[in-house]
Amino acid sequence: MKYRSFPRIPGVEVSILGFGCMRLPVVEGNMANIDEEPATRLLRQSIDAGVNYVDTAYPYHGGQSELFVGRALKNGYRDRVQLATKLPTWMVKGEEDWERLLDEQLTKLDTSCIDFYLLHALSEERWETVRRFNGLKAMERAKADGRIKHIGFSFHDSLKVFKEVVDGYDWEFCQIQFNLLDEGYQAGTEGLHYATDRHVGVISMEPLRGGTLAISQPEPVQKIWNRATAKRPPADWALRWVWNHPEVITALSGMNAEAQLQENLAAANTVEANGMTTAELALAEEVRKYYAAKTAVPCTTCGYCAPCPSGVAIPDVFSSFNTGSMFGNWKSAMWAYDNFIVKNNRGGDQCAECGECEPKCPQQIPIIEKLKEAHKALTA
Repeated sequence: MKYRSFPRIPGVEVSILGFGCMRLPVVEGNMANIDEEPATRLLRQSIDAGVNYVDTAYPYHGGQSELFVGRALKNGYRDRVQLATKLPTWMVKGEEDWERLLDEQLTKLDTSCIDFYLLHALSEERWETVRRFNGLKAMERAKADGRIKHIGFSFHDSLKVFKEVVDGYDWEFCQIQFNLLDEGYQAGTEGLHYATDRHVGVISMEPLRGGTLAISQPEPVQKIWNRATAKRPPADWALRWVWNHPEVITALSGMNAEAQLQENLAAANTVEANGMTTAELALAEEVRKYYAAKTAVPCTTCGYCAPCPSGVAIPDVFSSFNTGSMFGNWKSAMWAYDNFIVKNNRGGDQCAECGECEPKCPQQIPIIEKLKEAHKALTA
């Protein structure tokens, strides 16, 4: 296992492969019913193999992930890992909520201290919540009294907002979506460099893009990878591309089977920063261009269309639409659309056709029409 260090956290090395506890094995497809025995075995096997960064969050698995992690890290495993979880910023309605939520999470995790504590899924709106209710001062108090060790944030919004958040505090680390296909998505590669230039350590979430880069790839993509001198499975190529960036401290993989763990470990044990050859990087660029040509909407998720007066999460709707179109994995795209967008009343069906968004779009996308197409495809 290879390890890397955070610029502002001397003396702490974390495995380049982190264990993400959002996609654990479950019983009969019920995400809130974790299949405890195989999940515990999988997590402990990863730790025995050298993984020492374990990531969870308040809402994962219907609120059950933190409870599971607390139990799975018994018998000495807690002392062998850097434990990370995230405070649900959308649940903060007043200053007292920072303390209440943190104490609840400490209890669920059955630990006296959380090593890496993140403000979860910061956006422009949630960053304002942090500032309005003195969230950073609350985090500093928790760090001072030993309940947390390191303060960071995870992010879901535009590059512009990301830079504002990075510049708004002396963060020790942050977590962004970063993978072979999402260089220009949200914070993206520019955000990766922006944070690193300011000595903020970066963690990659969704390095396998929700698993779509780990499963069997379309035949044209596989033919591209087959031209490489080294023969590797799809997940290896995707992780290798992320780890090729020395700025990425660790990449979180949501493993739910031993075969996935072994495949990820094989890559993590052999990869080096800047280790991909010129030829391999050229193949990766071909793969990216293939998928780009399959996109249903040329949306770069710049966020200029936001906020929508009707609350439509326009970039997120298009992202789900593109995932289905690019990979042909409509089941996964529809599940994400329903659970994370429609159920929050932010789907394409909420569009009032006011037209306010379209003049703002740098890509000149006919947003109103494309939202109709997206909603129809994702709810068919």
